[in-house]
Amino acid sequence: MDLQMGIFLFFFFLVSFPAFLTQEVGPATIIVDGTSTSATNDDNFICATIDWWPHDKCNYNQCPWGNSSAMNLDLSHPILAKAIQAFKPLRIRIGGSLQDRVLYDVGNLKFPCHPFIRMEDRLFGFSKGCLRMSRWDELYHLFNTTGAVLTFGLNALYGRHLIKKGVWGGAWDSSNAQDFMKYTISKGHRIDSWEFGNELSGSGVGASVDAELYGKDLINLEKIINKLYEKSTSKPALVAPGGFFDQKWYSQFLKVSGPGVVNVLTHHIYNLGAGVDPNLVKKILDPRHLSKISETFSNLKQTIDHDGPWASAWVGESGGAYNSGGRHVSNTFVNSFWYLDQLGLSSKYNTKVYCRQTLIGGNYGLLNKTTFVPNPDYYSALLWHRLMGKGVLHVGSSASSFLRTYAHCCSKGREGMTLLLINLSNQTAYTIDVQNRKDMYLPARERNIKESFVLQSLKRSVAWVGNRASDEALSREEYHLTPKDGDIQSQTMVLNGLPLKLTEDGGIPALDPVRVDVKSPIYVAPLSIAFIVFPNFDAPACV
Repeated sequence: MDLQMGIFLFFFFLVSFPAFLTQEVGPATIIVDGTSTSATNDDNFICATIDWWPHDKCNYNQCPWGNSSAMNLDLSHPILAKAIQAFKPLRIRIGGSLQDRVLYDVGNLKFPCHPFIRMEDRLFGFSKGCLRMSRWDELYHLFNTTGAVLTFGLNALYGRHLIKKGVWGGAWDSSNAQDFMKYTISKGHRIDSWEFGNELSGSGVGASVDAELYGKDLINLEKIINKLYEKSTSKPALVAPGGFFDQKWYSQFLKVSGPGVVNVLTHHIYNLGAGVDPNLVKKILDPRHLSKISETFSNLKQTIDHDGPWASAWVGESGGAYNSGGRHVSNTFVNSFWYLDQLGLSSKYNTKVYCRQTLIGGNYGLLNKTTFVPNPDYYSALLWHRLMGKGVLHVGSSASSFLRTYAHCCSKGREGMTLLLINLSNQTAYTIDVQNRKDMYLPARERNIKESFVLQSLKRSVAWVGNRASDEALSREEYHLTPKDGDIQSQTMVLNGLPLKLTEDGGIPALDPVRVDVKSPIYVAPLSIAFIVFPNFDAPACV
């Protein structure tokens, strides 16, 4: 940050000082244990989905998908490529409700190749839809040039028939998927993982398949993958079931499929309820509601430990609110409280990958479906990807439950630790003192965490001014996220006082930190989020 900007922020604080006086200020101590990791993520933990929904997919008298489907998305849009490339790399999952109704126009396809057509009496209100191989090549070209890591969902209902309402039976006809996989291999298209079916677990969403039948189909699919990739240097992982967690169903299909067949267990989360719910914002800002999903993460982990220790856990799809997300909520700043909390909470339960619904499309897209301009959650995802490393550290806090706290090793090979602080309170600011558990046995240092709020704020403002590179060894990096004009339902995110917007050439803006004296307390404003990087934090687990 240059001197001019630092002076601007300092005087902005002075002008705004009366507003600060109306806030409550709570001191808090956070203790981080860097001696060992409690869980780990994959390198490509951040994931985003591309769905199959056509433009006339509508909910609640709105149709928020436009041309964002895998079938019709403008793959040449320059912002799209730049948004993906910024992650270096981004995992992308192609899938969604209609994936089991997708036909692949290759081999001996028994049906004409038509797009999805609105038909109210069909599953999810649409006919089968067909993916032409020319379109698949175009999709793959985008993924290849942007360095994306690809997970592709296969059509697990192909060849099955409806037994009774919502229940499908009969063996899966693998011929269409097998021909598609052969084509993919022949073109040199690299797939990181194949996922089998979408939301067929338990009672299903629209359709379900018996766990024993599903497990047998997975055995068949694994044999197909082994045969097709027997000459390949790398074999894609087998991912399943891409549905909502049902302990009995998950346990049974794991027992039927047996050891080593399924590499990854995926489950879906929409813990905010329906997108039309008028209480979405209230739920997002309620720490008790956010924590309820912990039970699902815990039960899935126990199921894996007991019935499938060879597999790892992914959140294969999560958009917060279902049925396309919440209008004027899912694409605004307030949603990042939910999203980042989900990333932190899921990490604690050894979740390896978290796929956000969607990269683009619906109300919950990371990118605006029309302009492709990033929504606030895009920047939240990018900052997580760049700052929060694979190693999850145990953290304790003396603050109230409204201050959500997560700690990870620094990312991308850096030593040290990154702290994520999410302040859900609309009236309490926190001044935070961070301690290393390794040092707890030493004589306690004098800590003045209750000094006046005025002095703390002044110290913080001045500390932002003109830091030299030589000071970095004694400083920490801070990334404070707030909404534009204080409106938590703004579609503009502000980083360290500066609104985030695309560069003049349509590029993703630099996400620069401010550097602060490492010994000074951390200040987190009400209804704000902060990533705090401690590059010199003594964390043996992160070396």
